[in-house]
Amino acid sequence: MEGTLEQITDKWQLRFVRTLPHAPEKVWRAITEPEHLASWFPSTIDGQRRPGAKLHFVFDGMDEAVEGEMITYEPFSLLEFTWGGDVLRFELEPDGSSTILTLTDIFEPVGKGARDAAGWHECLDRLEHELAGTTPDWDPHERSFQVHEAYRARFPKDATTIGPPAESAAGE
Repeated sequence: MEGTLEQITDKWQLRFVRTLPHAPEKVWRAITEPEHLASWFPSTIDGQRRPGAKLHFVFDGMDEAVEGEMITYEPFSLLEFTWGGDVLRFELEPDGSSTILTLTDIFEPVGKGARDAAGWHECLDRLEHELAGTTPDWDPHERSFQVHEAYRARFPKDATTIGPPAESAAGE
């Protein structure tokens, strides 16, 4: 359930693999449809769902949006897009009545590795609850701060120099 970090060429890659006890169609809806994304993804995703389409990501409480582009959109198996300077890839693989979800985030600089790993860890935890129709027993807005130290301890020192955000209630 924890993310891994590795260097690929001049960039870095976070990778998460989770087995979800749901059919790929249900997981696909949760990672593509706005009403489901709102419960776990950190922003809205505005734009057409087709390769080459421009995307616009809006975060609650932020004036500026992040721009991106759809790279791959293959229903029930692969969703890939640019998100600011990152490339996000969601791969779905059927596994009996379950789905293996692999989230890959390719980015730079390395300093944000632990921060972003903690953020995606939280998002995937929230996604699992969205799919199950349950409420987590932890504060969704604090989850990334709860797991951040574990990523700081596991990742190389240079991957821990950026974040988490200073406004964390967990640190105050």
